[in-house]
Amino acid sequence: MADVYLYPLADVKTKNTMNFSQNLTLYTTEGREGIHKKLRPDIQHEISLLIKSNIPNRSVEYTDNRVSRYSMKMGKCEITGMYLFAADVHCHHYNPLHLGGSDKFSNLRILHKEVHKLIHCTHKETIDVLISRLGITESLVSTINQYREICGLEPIDLS
Repeated sequence: MADVYLYPLADVKTKNTMNFSQNLTLYTTEGREGIHKKLRPDIQHEISLLIKSNIPNRSVEYTDNRVSRYSMKMGKCEITGMYLFAADVHCHHYNPLHLGGSDKFSNLRILHKEVHKLIHCTHKETIDVLISRLGITESLVSTINQYREICGLEPIDLS
């Protein structure tokens, strides 16, 4: 109005940053409750679905670390950065079990199910379809190739 910009204060939203706090700890009941209160509601919902999901032939360590890793990454794929719903979550062993890997937290990666398929896929036609469908760029292919190399697979060639 009259060359003056007016902002409706009721629509201004702020968010407190979550800085380091000794009260937020996994080792006390109050600390765990504080951590869960800081999670976004959509992530809380997806975590509850992940907890309820049944994965046969997997250890308790794997199941717990899968949920912890999803929470740590705020529900995003560790390669593409896209938000993942519980149905799309796959947990990749960075160092595969058959090559001496474990279910430890540091060895797991949260990935979109089709990115996970792309890491392990060996058929050129399927790889091309997945790259096209996911919109995978050259920089993402180089990251995927690092995962494939650890699994003992040939790198993906875009040419």
